[in-house]
Amino acid sequence: MMNPYRHMELLAPAGSMTCLHAAVAAGADAVYLGCDAFNARRSADNFTLDDLARACDFAHLRGVRVYLTLNIAIMPDEISAALELARQAWRRGVDALIVQDIGLAAEVRRALPDARLHISTQMNTHNIDGVRAAAEFGAERVTLARELSCAELAEVTEEAHSLNMETECFAHGALCICYSGQCLMSSMIGGRSANRGTCAQACRLPYTLCDEDSDAELSAPGDRLLSPKDLCTIDMLPKLAETGVDSLKIEGRMKSPEYVFAAVAAYRAAIDRLACAIDEGTSLEEAGATEEEHRALSEAFSRGFTEAYLSRRRGNDIMGYGRPNNRGVFAGRVTKAKGREVAVESQTELHEGDVLEFWTNKGHFASTLEAFERKGDMYYFEIDGRVGKGDRVFRVRDASMAFHDDDLEPRLPARMHVVAHIGEPLRFVAECAGVQASFEGATVEAARTKAITPEEVREHVDRLGNTPFFLTDLDVDVDEGVGMGFSALHKARTQALKMLAEAMLNPWRDRIIEKTEKPEHGRTMSKPTADDACVVAFATNPACARAAKKAGADVVFVAALNYRRGEACCEGRIVDEEQAGYPGRCAIALPVVDKLPMNSEEDVDLWKWAKPEKPLFVENLGQLVRGANMGSLVEVGPHLPITNAASLSVAAALGARRVWLSPELSLKQIAELGKDSPAELGIVVCGNQELMTCEHCLLMSQGACNQKCSQCERRAHAHTLLDRKGYRFPVVTDCFGRSHLYNAVRFDAAHVVDELIDAGVSAFMVDTTLMSANEAGKATSRVVRAIEAAKRGTNVAKAEGCTTGHLFRGVQ
Repeated sequence: MMNPYRHMELLAPAGSMTCLHAAVAAGADAVYLGCDAFNARRSADNFTLDDLARACDFAHLRGVRVYLTLNIAIMPDEISAALELARQAWRRGVDALIVQDIGLAAEVRRALPDARLHISTQMNTHNIDGVRAAAEFGAERVTLARELSCAELAEVTEEAHSLNMETECFAHGALCICYSGQCLMSSMIGGRSANRGTCAQACRLPYTLCDEDSDAELSAPGDRLLSPKDLCTIDMLPKLAETGVDSLKIEGRMKSPEYVFAAVAAYRAAIDRLACAIDEGTSLEEAGATEEEHRALSEAFSRGFTEAYLSRRRGNDIMGYGRPNNRGVFAGRVTKAKGREVAVESQTELHEGDVLEFWTNKGHFASTLEAFERKGDMYYFEIDGRVGKGDRVFRVRDASMAFHDDDLEPRLPARMHVVAHIGEPLRFVAECAGVQASFEGATVEAARTKAITPEEVREHVDRLGNTPFFLTDLDVDVDEGVGMGFSALHKARTQALKMLAEAMLNPWRDRIIEKTEKPEHGRTMSKPTADDACVVAFATNPACARAAKKAGADVVFVAALNYRRGEACCEGRIVDEEQAGYPGRCAIALPVVDKLPMNSEEDVDLWKWAKPEKPLFVENLGQLVRGANMGSLVEVGPHLPITNAASLSVAAALGARRVWLSPELSLKQIAELGKDSPAELGIVVCGNQELMTCEHCLLMSQGACNQKCSQCERRAHAHTLLDRKGYRFPVVTDCFGRSHLYNAVRFDAAHVVDELIDAGVSAFMVDTTLMSANEAGKATSRVVRAIEAAKRGTNVAKAEGCTTGHLFRGVQ
């Protein structure tokens, strides 16, 4: 029987070279890192290509794999540069490329057929359909959504293994409140796109939940209503091992080397103990994480810990409503305060350089502990700030955990054999990790004066100095009467070890990248005119659907979750309408996340409405592949971001007849895609942009619930999140208990329909999700009039109080 802990990879973040050293020193099996561009942590130090080569050598010598993150949306003018970065990184030795964009994934597989392709969690893979779709790209691994339970993880992993793929899941670190790859909040508010690696973390800011029907601000345990605790699975490693998952990922490319070392070391120790327990047949409970390991994780960084969705939790206990940053560990309380002088009683040993955070009745502040006097558990020192007796003190940085970088550590055990026979070349044989290298020097001569002794050879060969090796065994075979200078020994030893290192790195050297032909993109759609333009409405209730149809919508897509009886949603609230009231020939739109909720008591089949030869609106890669395979007329929604010609070509090749472009594209970029598009292009021109899809129900901040979402009275009210600037972001919770957060300002681009048609767009959508029936009719009529105006060479007036999103400002 295979020991699952011996098989499971521990994957660590490396936001800098020092963090890479920390990860390797702590025992990581692999690291993931980014270069200067095209990665989802562009504010990390990251690596240049020259740095990357050195990083790969450092890691590979020590048996550690290196994965390069290329996990962002690629814009139209970037695909060639992104592919070239992938090529150069592969040439420098990376072991795998982690990709989000479906176009780049296809290009990597075409241009670098020998490279390992890993599908990023940004691709929103949360079920078997998603895994099967990843297999279409020839991916070796898929990083699964954080929102899966252990049972779901096991089911998806079993499917992945049947397709010869590995799975990877997050085990420790920050949790996003939104499904990865689906967050547009930072992008739409401030132009800093999470999908482009520049997230401003708007989710960590304060918000107030409001009932729009009563105009009341609702009470909550705190004001950080979008800020989850940090994930920590060190106590559930046996459950994770049972799922069969191949890699455990620690989050943190923006974190310090101290965090990386502490987190990796704790998980390494726990995994190794469990592996030994399996080998020895002893208790797994006794091999669990120690108190010291828990403390080290808390000291490194903690917003409070949760096992979250892996343990089927989606309620308030996964949230850190009180604060969005590091809590550290409780150190003690202030026992005396006079001016700047304080006394703190702490059973935790404090050190010079520790960062302490003081919680007072007027807030909290941090202070670095400098000189202090200690008497037992009492510490006396000065601080910059005012505190009172009884105030709590937390340590948010432990100076004793500082990581001291040494690019030669950890050193590698080597064996060496030295042969010095008179009349033969001096010979050094070095061996490490099953690899051997041999160096021959000048011919050995007899001594003219003093002969060298075997003991002297040992003494001078054993000085490995500035090399990554240390000697475990040295065998010396020296003839009597040999004459040799010590410098010759030093040079021969150095050359032997250099050759050993090169031999160990040889599997990553001289990779050949053969030239491959660019694929033909197949048919190209003719450039549309205003006469080709059509109006599409997206509806969540019969009244809006009928109003849009009456106002001139050519097609009405109905959200599958709202097509169910009793689930009509109007203006952000569930309404009591007869579902039979939908107009004829409506088409079905599948949700962004189509797995069943964790606590579902009913078996809901959202695919029962998908039919061959009928339109089907899909929002993720798994749905695209499945829908096309069953013969549906598939249209790809904007939640599967199509942002470049390569991804557009892939979507068309997989069966998309129409692609609704990403809202993060500018008008200029849309025109670039419209030149030779292999599919019809659509764009949402009116409605509130969805910013987040969350597994956690944002209405739970009012208090815990029974999670019977179809019976929830809260859903009958319209809710918003009020931010510090007075903007109200609508919140809608669906029948699966998932929350959808929308932009506070309505999007409207009807006045530039003529420019969008010139750019190659032929379909224009009105998203009526947050509209009344009257508003839906007016908005649809406005877009119809805009198309008619375009035919005449004019346009409609710009809507007041609306935004045009990124059409004219783009994203970072």
